[in-house]
Amino acid sequence: MQRHWYQHFWPWFLIVLPLCAVAASLYTFYLASSGADSMVVDDYYKKGRAYNKDLTELKRAVEMKMMAKLSYQDEQVAISLVGAQKAGEAIKVSFTHPTLEKEDHLLIMTADGSGMYRQRLDVPLIKGNWNLQIEAMDGNWRIQRRISLPIKDQLLIRAES
Repeated sequence: MQRHWYQHFWPWFLIVLPLCAVAASLYTFYLASSGADSMVVDDYYKKGRAYNKDLTELKRAVEMKMMAKLSYQDEQVAISLVGAQKAGEAIKVSFTHPTLEKEDHLLIMTADGSGMYRQRLDVPLIKGNWNLQIEAMDGNWRIQRRISLPIKDQLLIRAES
């Protein structure tokens, strides 16, 4: 007596392989559509035009001989500025992670009596590479550099165009 087709191994083997491929493609489609890529900028044209403005701020920092000393210990950021900036001027400090947008920090800092800018972070910075940007509140000058955390003592950041 001959067995029915569904009782054999080979028909099921030939059916399961394409079903696995379909399931994997549906899962890949779900992964691709579930979240937007945060590294892609929607208004890339405006960002490109703003690039030239960015260069003037960096050049102005070089002309002003701006330099910053950064330390980061016990979740506290401390910055001392040297250069021709206005005394007591507030600054914007941004720590942007190259790949994790949710880890970015933007700090508005004011100088204390000794001229140091200090601020304690609510969420500590993770170890690794960061893009650091220090700029005047009025956008007159800017210093930027890629840094690596943790910092042992102090990090000297010079204005470069």
